[in-house]
Amino acid sequence: MPPIVGLAVAGQDRAMRTALPGLGQQITFVYAEQPEASWHFYETVLQLPLVQDQGRCRIYAVAGGADAPRAFLGVCRARAPRAGDEPRAEGGVVITFVTPQVAECHALLKARGVEVGEAPAWSEAYGVEHFFFRDPAGYLLEVQRFGRGGWPEPADQA
Repeated sequence: MPPIVGLAVAGQDRAMRTALPGLGQQITFVYAEQPEASWHFYETVLQLPLVQDQGRCRIYAVAGGADAPRAFLGVCRARAPRAGDEPRAEGGVVITFVTPQVAECHALLKARGVEVGEAPAWSEAYGVEHFFFRDPAGYLLEVQRFGRGGWPEPADQA
């Protein structure tokens, strides 16, 4: 696999080139047997903007701003039940939202009734401050802040 060339990091050239021509957006799709609860969660609790309702699937903007969203989350009706509960096993998924305001997100989600557990914690192994919670379909969600260099800053925060 060819390396990603020219990935911008904080304080460096902001141009971003990838191994795939024209790549400028990304969508992660997850599946729920009863997506209505998940749709409500992402629209009402997390308040992600709905970009497109495709009937069996709804796509939300996650990052990049209202004028030019770059990252999206698609929540779709599942065709079959979940095969396992371990998100870190092959085929599993953890959806991570990156923000410098981890504690504020924790407090906001807790105030909205989300079971967020303990206060954000520091992971020495990964160099991140973070916390976890689950959506109605059981997906593991994480909010984190990178605490060491080398992670590219969003264009609007650089």
